[in-house]
Amino acid sequence: MYENIVYETDRKPAPEEIVEFYARTSHPTCVEPQRIARLIDESFCFITARRDGEVIGIARGVTDGVVGRLVECKLDPAYQGPACITRKDGRVEHDAAGIARQMALHVIEALRNYGAERIDVTAYGTEVDFCEELGFQRLPGMVAMGLPLVEAGQTPAVAVAAQAS
Repeated sequence: MYENIVYETDRKPAPEEIVEFYARTSHPTCVEPQRIARLIDESFCFITARRDGEVIGIARGVTDGVVGRLVECKLDPAYQGPACITRKDGRVEHDAAGIARQMALHVIEALRNYGAERIDVTAYGTEVDFCEELGFQRLPGMVAMGLPLVEAGQTPAVAVAAQAS
């Protein structure tokens, strides 16, 4: 469907590219280049999908060498299936060209080759279908939990100071 999609598995992107990608896709994460640089550096693997040089998708994994985690697989809405726009007749994660699937498979392969014995993922809503199609299974008794350390509108330094007091 789309031509000229290039998957980069060996070269991590520049922080500014990811800041721009997050802004373009309305991703609710930080946009400070120095923090994005750390996010990139601390990821075990960082996959980009590019079309005509522009980042249109990212996927990344982290691991301690035993357990791996697919922490992100995000595709520009312009390349997603019809559900991205209409919320009907498809899924947000479904793209007819299989770009998101290919990025996720690159992460899974890298984690497996490194020796991960298990790969975890946290999925929300229709992401569950996407992850199940990749081979992930629901873990009995598991409950996804999170500890937000930064409240909406706070910088990390303000959040740390607030928690210390």
